Amino acid sequence: MDRLITINRVAKVTKGGRTFGFNAIAAVGDGQGRVGVGLGKAAELPESIKKATEKAKGSMIRIPLADGRTIPHKIVGRFGAGKVLLRPASPGTGIIAGAPVRAIMECAGIKDVLTKSQGSNNSHNVVKAAMAGLNDLVLIDRVSKHRESVVAERQKHG
Repeated sequence: MDRLITINRVAKVTKGGRTFGFNAIAAVGDGQGRVGVGLGKAAELPESIKKATEKAKGSMIRIPLADGRTIPHKIVGRFGAGKVLLRPASPGTGIIAGAPVRAIMECAGIKDVLTKSQGSNNSHNVVKAAMAGLNDLVLIDRVSKHRESVVAERQKHG
């Protein structure tokens, strides 16, 4: 599953005039908790979209899903001036998110989530902040196992 998040036309001003190019951001996911985001740049639009999709496939991460439909806990992802708040939602809520974050959630297979984007409106920063938040998610059993091992280690040494 892949979604195009944004396309941006850029211009380089040279002695002979303007040279136009394109950059595109794409999200790729399997709908089962794996998602990746990529940025592609090229002189032609289809080429930049293709590059973005390939980079997204190469940068995929696994996201823990609670009940197979939402995120396990509330988290804030930050990148640059962009800040994205991600909160789990009850069944039937759907994806409450702006366009860039919605595309990522759909590709990841998250069905119920509440999000709020703050700070930067720039798609690049919002997307990277959302991915930073998703990357920091952990399931409760993983945290409890880690804590058990830390407690056991402390008891052994002192």
